[in-house]
Amino acid sequence: MKLRPESLAFALTGAAHALAQVEAGNALPRALSSSFETMRATGPARGAIQDLSYRSMRHWGRGRALLALLTDKPLQQARLHSLLCCALALLSDAEPAYSEHTLVDQTVTACGADRELAKAKGLVNAVLRRYTREREHLLRQLQDDETAQWNYPRWWIDKTRKAWPAQWQSLLAAGNLQGPMSLRVNVRKSSLADYLTLLAQHGLSAEAIGPSAVRLKRPMPVTEIPGFMQGLVSVQDAGAQLAAPLLDVKAGMRVLDACAAPGGKTGHLLELADIDLTAIDQDPERLERVAQNLDRLGLSARLLCADASRREGWDGGLFDRILADVPCTASGIVRRHPDIRWLRRPEDAGSLAAHSAAILDNLWGMLRPGGKLLLVTCSIWPEESEDQAKRLVERHQAIALDAPGQLLPVAGPDQDHDGLFFALLQKPPV
Repeated sequence: MKLRPESLAFALTGAAHALAQVEAGNALPRALSSSFETMRATGPARGAIQDLSYRSMRHWGRGRALLALLTDKPLQQARLHSLLCCALALLSDAEPAYSEHTLVDQTVTACGADRELAKAKGLVNAVLRRYTREREHLLRQLQDDETAQWNYPRWWIDKTRKAWPAQWQSLLAAGNLQGPMSLRVNVRKSSLADYLTLLAQHGLSAEAIGPSAVRLKRPMPVTEIPGFMQGLVSVQDAGAQLAAPLLDVKAGMRVLDACAAPGGKTGHLLELADIDLTAIDQDPERLERVAQNLDRLGLSARLLCADASRREGWDGGLFDRILADVPCTASGIVRRHPDIRWLRRPEDAGSLAAHSAAILDNLWGMLRPGGKLLLVTCSIWPEESEDQAKRLVERHQAIALDAPGQLLPVAGPDQDHDGLFFALLQKPPV
């Protein structure tokens, strides 16, 4: 039986393909691209697969725990396991997107239409219908299971509790929310007030949540955002928009954007002043995204595929400003990337902090005396952020300037941003 692309069963099948790949260790965006290709999904079907996948990831701990209660032994087929976890995560959501009957029926249909899974159709039907009958009893059994309750690995919960004993519950809860679609207005082409007026003229509701930050009431494809293709705005978290202004770039300055991809901060720096900007990234595919973003904005920079922890291949010149958005666990942006919590390992924060320290030491040698370096991470773990900044100051006698420090994830009417850290350091004059 061939599934209709507009059906929920089609979207569930695509989500199961993607989620099985995440379970195997692949990042969700890459897994989704593979699923779209496998399913030959286009337009709305892609959007539906993506929506189900992201919703499921935010409730994956509970979905897996429920499946363990409802089956006698682990399922051997990865896609069958992911299909059932997806369905159970969606069924147990406090704000379900579909009725129980529809979701059960369409999951069974998806299973029956898959040649590899068709024999498990009866099992899928039995598991899901048992959940609908015994929902309250099953959820009570999970009350003491923190992974099921919070939808994070146990080590992540413990680490958050240790780092932020007063805020750990609100931090975990914030990570389970869907991140807003926030835009940065290009001040070279428009103003915040003028762009809000433009949105209103298109019948779109939005509000200002920063000097150049706009939050759309509802997310939409970028191609439908007024002025996006013309470079009037870029998609960027309101917290991340603080980075470029902190560097206080002036016309004519030599500026380095290290670890630049996908280029949001690169574009912002160039929007603020006529600077001589070099942007580097070690991944050539991600560096191409920087080029695409700059092309859309009508801006240019020198792009280099290079390792920021090594100086080989550089021109030897010093920079007036350096933006060091260093590698980290991305623990502050899980609401936008819910798969991160399931892909990271307990030791990752320490190993990434060590790698970032090597990058920072190399970059410090490329900074002109009196110049400024902005350390940025999208982490909430002190070893990657606050402790990293303190160690850098100690190693190089850097001068710590005023900066926001650690921003925890916030979702409110006036502020809505991810978890980020900022440390602004100045190199002592000769």
